Amino acid sequence: MIIQAPSPTGLSALRTIERAAGEAFRELGMAAIADDESPSLAQLTSYQRAGRALAAYEEPGRTVTTDRPVRPLGYLLWDPVDGCTHIEQVSVHPRHAHRRIGRALIDRAEREGGPAPLPLTLTTFAEVPWNAPYYARLGFRILGDTELTPGLRAIRAHEAALGLDRWRRVCMRREPAREPDVPSAHTNCPT
Repeated sequence: MIIQAPSPTGLSALRTIERAAGEAFRELGMAAIADDESPSLAQLTSYQRAGRALAAYEEPGRTVTTDRPVRPLGYLLWDPVDGCTHIEQVSVHPRHAHRRIGRALIDRAEREGGPAPLPLTLTTFAEVPWNAPYYARLGFRILGDTELTPGLRAIRAHEAALGLDRWRRVCMRREPAREPDVPSAHTNCPT
């Protein structure tokens, strides 16, 4: 699998991935989430130009042929929030699920925020199997209210204003994987 910044011409494919991935929420009685509009091309372009968008692609020679364009299998958007790499969105097309694409995107995002790996944060639905339980398997832990940084509090307030609190949401954090005896250059992200 190749993970790289998506090209400007490939951004519309990310919207297709988001819509397809969102359909699974319907089965859980969360049609409002399935019907939610995917990020606009302007938003995706902003992330892509800022270097905060990643997409996963099949390696050439596997299932990709030269007579069709290479389409992304999944994507991730991130923002810098309080000294951490905050995962704004990660989605994998259902046709490519269970291939560790989301994990690969998340692991790569850990190295994107600075010269040394940064802690990762995200907000997610607590009881959706492919949300909080999945992230816990990837090493994320749920943050208590006293652990929330100002940026995470602002994100949660915005989500509440959008009505996402109809279903329980949590903030999660994963510490960066570090090599032994290598001190972190980033100690400003509160725990």
